[in-house]
Amino acid sequence: MEVRGPGPELVLVFSGKRKSGKDYITDLISDRLGPAVCSVLRLSGPLKKQYAQDGAGAHRHPVIGQVVSDARRLSDLQWFRSEFTQQTVSVRVQCSNETRQKRGWSFTPGVDDAESECGLDEGVHFDWVITNEAAAPPLDEQLQPILDLARKAAASANQ
Repeated sequence: MEVRGPGPELVLVFSGKRKSGKDYITDLISDRLGPAVCSVLRLSGPLKKQYAQDGAGAHRHPVIGQVVSDARRLSDLQWFRSEFTQQTVSVRVQCSNETRQKRGWSFTPGVDDAESECGLDEGVHFDWVITNEAAAPPLDEQLQPILDLARKAAASANQ
């Protein structure tokens, strides 16, 4: 599947377990960068197909970067890395099971042990890892390099 049209300057691909805070963090990034710089995409199989047919950003408001909030399988990450080799930055959001339980998570057989939940747990290199729990450094501090990268991409695109 080949992407047509101009691509984004930056594609941030987030992954993490249920209740790790992926959506919360991607929403924070979107809020801080604004809609002219990025948009958040919730990933699914049909979305990848539509993304390739339309081209990155086609039929959407102009953006510099895409934030993919929920890569779940190695094939998801591989697709973005192959289509946007230079632009893709992978980010893993993690926290302890105890923290996830405080957020309402409980182990569900057939969900929490499925490829869609465990496919990126081992053997995958992530460009950044965000630890989203109270004992970790503040999220603002952890997100700063990612925000700086997105702002740099925006500045480059506007030159």
